[in-house]
Amino acid sequence: MVDKIKVLYLDDEINNLVGFKALLRFDYKVFCVQTAEEASLCLEKNPDIKVIFCDQRMPHKTGVQFFEEIRSLHPLPIRILITGFSDIEAVIDAINKGHVFRYVKKPWLDADILTAIEEANKFYLANSFLKSKNEELEKAYQELDKFAYSVSHDLRGPLVGISGGINLALNTQDINEIKEILGMMNKSVEKLDNFILNMHDYYSLERGTLTISDIDFQEIVKEMSDIFEIYAKTAKINFNVNLEQNEPFWNDSVSIKLIINNLLSNAFKYQIPTRDNKFVNLSIKVKKGEATVIVEDNGYGIDNKYKTEIFNLFFRAHHQATGSGFGLFNLKSALTKLNGQIDVESEINVGSKFTVKIPHK
Repeated sequence: MVDKIKVLYLDDEINNLVGFKALLRFDYKVFCVQTAEEASLCLEKNPDIKVIFCDQRMPHKTGVQFFEEIRSLHPLPIRILITGFSDIEAVIDAINKGHVFRYVKKPWLDADILTAIEEANKFYLANSFLKSKNEELEKAYQELDKFAYSVSHDLRGPLVGISGGINLALNTQDINEIKEILGMMNKSVEKLDNFILNMHDYYSLERGTLTISDIDFQEIVKEMSDIFEIYAKTAKINFNVNLEQNEPFWNDSVSIKLIINNLLSNAFKYQIPTRDNKFVNLSIKVKKGEATVIVEDNGYGIDNKYKTEIFNLFFRAHHQATGSGFGLFNLKSALTKLNGQIDVESEINVGSKFTVKIPHK
């Protein structure tokens, strides 16, 4: 059964309301009110009202004034002004201020009202369709922004590692050490290539695609260690890993890797260069169908006033290190897809601790 179109009519004259409802009661869901306050309340309770009729001449405010007031709060309903022949100035104001779809002359004819509703409904549906498409387009642009900014932020870890390896190699004459560095750099290049492919997969993930598989955190830990090993060695950061997985865990591998990579990337990036005993700790524990990932560091930390904003796109809590302000937004999006949760503990110049909980799929 098709739902009836909902129509609101505001008029201070009760006889007009009775006649209006009598005309439409069988084919439409009609709400009749005598004051602007009642009309506003009716719109709040019935946000799916599609058409609003309003008489121009009322005791406390005109129809144009009413339409102008509700336009920002209720932009979708189509507005139709009912006015007499002498109110041509009101019609002009209605178009300019109230964004009225059309007007109906008073006294109105049944055919005028019915035609106005049908045309208004078509216009309502067209506007709703355009609004939906605009939201999809905006989301698509955001996806493109994500992908572009990921190149400069999320891939920086492996690139800095490669750069660090080059600097080490340039400052040593030991051929064995050079070979060791080149081996680590080769691993970083391979991981960089894989991560680019994973970013493409993540783009698909954001469009609604999840690929559920058996997650071996040992493999993920090894992959992350390879990526950040040179960075840790170059910056003299102690990288400690603790893993406990004694049960199967099924989820989306691309999202899991993206989450861990982002957490580690920020932990290494926002270290205090002059501090002794710098560290980044990665702990992963799988128990009772839930994976808990903890990344802790003793870097710059995050001011408490920014903790609710750090997951916003492009937001950066400080400027001690380069970044696009995209990584944590990316992480939060992935967690939302996986029904995961994240908790942040941080103190300025002491460090940060990110705790992520991800359920088994």
